[in-house]
Amino acid sequence: MSLIRIPMTPDGFKKLNEELKHLKSVERPKNIEDIETARGHGDISENAEYEAAKEKQVHITRRIAEVEDKISRAHVIDPATLNLNHEKIVFGATVRLSDVDSGEEVQYQIVGGHESDVKQGKISVESPIAKSLIGKEMNDVVKVVTPRGAREFAILEVKYQ
Repeated sequence: MSLIRIPMTPDGFKKLNEELKHLKSVERPKNIEDIETARGHGDISENAEYEAAKEKQVHITRRIAEVEDKISRAHVIDPATLNLNHEKIVFGATVRLSDVDSGEEVQYQIVGGHESDVKQGKISVESPIAKSLIGKEMNDVVKVVTPRGAREFAILEVKYQ
């Protein structure tokens, strides 16, 4: 059985590693301390602090496993090193678009799912906009079906940085 690789930028990979380090070196030790403190309060069968700390322990353990899984399956793609002699849009591209109807301009970088943040202009490679942009070129017009309905965007610029 082969692992399904998870595309991500170097920044996304770095953030996952930082999160893992924080979970293991800060969150988990603090949680262990919280469990011991709650245990010291007596009968654990009716101890809300103990129950809350144990629930948090499960959450931390699960998150560590998720992050370790993503790191083990990471396919790090650095947009700055892509040697593209064309303007086709691929993973990692930063794309400036203009809404055909409103003229409003937006800029997005296509990133891995776990690193997407629309407020920062980072959209998941799995998002409707990214899926419609992959393979297109500058000056193309793409139709995107969004939750707010169909929209058309003109591709104004494609960068790899």
